[in-house]
Parts: sequence; structure tokens; C-alpha cells
Amino acid sequence: MRNVKPVSALMLGLLSGCSLIPAYHRPALPVQNAYPVAGGGAGPAAADLGWKDFFKDPALQQLISLSLANNRNFRETALNVQQAQAQYRVDRASLFPTIEGDAYQTVTHTPANLSSAGRAITSHEYSLGAQAVSWEIDLFGKLRATAKSAHETFLSDLDTALSTQISLVAQVASEYDTWLADRQSLQISQNTAAADQKSLSLVQLELNNGTVTAQDLAQAQITYDTAAASVSQYQRQVAQDMDELVLLAGAPIPPALLARMNAVDGLDAEAKLPHVPAGLPSDLLTRRPDIRAAEHQLLAANANIGAARAAFFPSISLTASGGVASNSLSSLFSGGQTSWSFQPQITIPIFTAGANIANLDIAKVEKKIQIATYEATIQSAFHDVSDALNGRETYVDQVKYEQDLVNADQRYYTLAQMRFKAGIDTYLNVLVAQNDLLSAQLNLVALQLAQRQNEITLYKALGGGWEANSTPGTQPVPATMPAAQPVAGQTPGKPTSLTGN
Repeated sequence: MRNVKPVSALMLGLLSGCSLIPAYHRPALPVQNAYPVAGGGAGPAAADLGWKDFFKDPALQQLISLSLANNRNFRETALNVQQAQAQYRVDRASLFPTIEGDAYQTVTHTPANLSSAGRAITSHEYSLGAQAVSWEIDLFGKLRATAKSAHETFLSDLDTALSTQISLVAQVASEYDTWLADRQSLQISQNTAAADQKSLSLVQLELNNGTVTAQDLAQAQITYDTAAASVSQYQRQVAQDMDELVLLAGAPIPPALLARMNAVDGLDAEAKLPHVPAGLPSDLLTRRPDIRAAEHQLLAANANIGAARAAFFPSISLTASGGVASNSLSSLFSGGQTSWSFQPQITIPIFTAGANIANLDIAKVEKKIQIATYEATIQSAFHDVSDALNGRETYVDQVKYEQDLVNADQRYYTLAQMRFKAGIDTYLNVLVAQNDLLSAQLNLVALQLAQRQNEITLYKALGGGWEANSTPGTQPVPATMPAAQPVAGQTPGKPTSLTGN
């Protein structure tokens, strides 16, 4: 009796199985420990700052919500997540026996010339039971490794969907700002063309009076035509920007929302974007969904090695059935009618022509590929943040100097007009001043747009935009799907949200 407990413990250990999955160690960070440009400052981390708190424009908020609800590319990504989750449940179900119930009746008729009794016989057989169909005991963890790989793939798809949402939010905001900037440039061009039209009429009148030459009239015509061509250019761009917004929204923009958008008078009317600190590169490992997705793919590849290793060992499967059987329905549940069968089977790989070794080599190489992909994703994220930080440092000064240039060109244009009207200079100076002013004004709008888009890029690069409202330190379970159950012995992935609401 003293040996019963050790033997029982051994049997329980064999039934619980072992794992041949290699121990996972996260690869070292393949970038510097800090960004080349300091990105500190007060304020919540980008990943904790909801996009409704980052983008204050109510029209833009409504446009983003419309896009998250209707954009077909994002919808496809969310459906891929549900598909991956279903596949994980399929693989996990293989850990448990499949039990099927069955009931049948067999009627056999034997003619008299074939019957040993010399007369025709009709016999009946009734059966009712259940059976476990080919349940494989996972002694070496092959099934659990396969289920873990499917679970990591599901988590990777979930984070990919969040990354797609972040990109969509940033893309909608960037395109909306482009639309506002082109409308502002269109207004500048229209105002310039209107002023040049008046100047052209004035020069024509002065030519009729003999106070200017035909060359002055030609120069005035050039100035007007340049501004008019700019009007046509920005009319086209504004229309194309709206087409792009409709495509991103995935549905026609409602008239009420369009009216609210048109009420925003250019980039200057938009609220200033909040300052977000960059933190450290190591923060990106948990803040960027694309990096988390790449690590889950690495974990899936690591689990596949365990499944490939388990293929070298025997597999044991059990098939069992039990029930009652009788030659009459009335006596089916009488005593002594029980029937059962038990069929254990063990399969031992003896000769596979090197297939198992090749599959293991494939699994190991796939893991190396996923390590390279994971490290490349981190380096790309580091590059995105570093570029955006460099832009934030320089755009402020560049916009300031461009604004000073616009003011200087405006003064020069006013003086040139005064000197022309006083007869001191020719209209050529007015033409040059007008072209310089128009160019400087349009460049200023382009720079302001680039500065704002750079802030959006930084917000996206730091993992901001996965949630609508600021929720520091929390990541709610998606409203569109239940949380996946982790395989025994593994750490579940962080719950996340796909809805953005």
C-alpha cells in the first residue's frame, strides 16, 4: 500500500502531459534606450489618451465614429479576428474527448429457403448508447502546443485589428486636416484672384487714359491668370479630399455632419492638439498593437516547435462505446442488456523518411523569421517616433519664420502698389510682390498642415487612438466578442477593444 501514492502521482503526471515548447525569452530591444530627440513633457501617454480627447473638433469626432462603424477594410480586419478566435476554439476542443450519442434499429428478413428453421424469419435489433471517438491523450503536449499557437494567432489578429483602428483614426484626421487646408488655400487663391481682377480692370482703365503701357496691362493679366489657375487647382483638390473622406467613412457623409464640417473655417479654427510625451522606446513594446501582434506571432511560432517535437513521440488514442442492446424494443432497458467496447490504440513513428525532422527544422526557421519580423517592427516604430519628434522640434520655428515671411511680403506688396499708383515704379514690381505673397501664404498653410499631421503621426506612432475616451491603465474587453480562454499553463493576452466607443 505504501507504493500506491507514488504510482498514482506518476499516472496523474502522464495523463496531464508534458510540454515540449521551448522556454520563451523576449528578444533584446534592437534600438537605443532613448530617442535621439528628447520627447518629454507633461501630459498623459498617447496610448492612454482617447482620440476624442486628442481631436477636439466635434465634426472630426463624428467623422471618425462614422468611419469606425462603416469602413470596409476595418470591418474585414475585425471579421478576421472572429475567424481566428473560432479557429482557436476548434484547436482547443481537441484536448477533450468527443462524445456522440446514437440510437438505431436493425431489421433483418431471412427467406425460408435460407433459414435454418425452414421458415422465413424477420429479426429486430435495437441499440442505444454513446461513444468517445478517437480521443488522443496529449502526453507530450502536441495538442496543447497547437492550441496555444492558435490562441497566439488570435491575439495577434486582435492586436492587428487595433493597429488598423489606430491607422484609420489617424488617416481620417489627417485627410480631414488636408481638406481644411485645401479649403483655406482655395479661399486665399479666390481672394487673391478677386483683388487681381480689380487691379486688372484698373490697369485697363489707366491704359485707356494713356497713363500706363500695354506691358503693364500684360503683367496685370499674368498676375490674375496665376491666381485664377490656383483657384482651379484647389477647387479640384478640395473635391478630391472630400471623395477620400467619403471612402474612409465607408458611407455618404450625412448633410448635418457636412454642414458642421463646412462651418470650420480652416486649420486656424481647429483646436490645438494636446502635447503627448514620447516616453522610452521600451514603452512601445506594450503600447504599440503592431509590436504586440508581432510578438504573438513569435509566440505562435515558438509553440509550433513544441508540436513538431511531439511528433517524434508515440501518440495514444482511445475509442470507447457503451449502451444497451436488445432484439425487442420492450426489453431494451431490461437487466443484462448492457453492451460496451474499449479500443485503446498507440501509434509509434518508426520511419517517416525524415519528415518529422524536416517539420521541426521548418518550425525553428519560422521562429527565426518571426524574431526578425518582431525586431524589424520595433525598429520601424522607433523610426516613426524619432522622425515625429524631430518634426515637432523644427516645425514650430519653421512655421514662425514662414509667418514672418508672409507679413513681410504683405508689406512689400502694399508698398509696391503705392509706388505704382504714384507713378514711381512699373507694374512689374507689383506682379513680383503679388506672386511672392501668394506663394508665401500657400506655403504657410502647407507648413501648418504638415505640422499638424506630424503631431497626428506622433500620436499614432506612440500607440494612441485605440480607444475613444481616455482610460489610463485599462484596456477593456472588446464589446464585439467574448474574451478567449487561455490554454492551461499559459499567460492570457491583455484584453483589448475593437469598438473605439
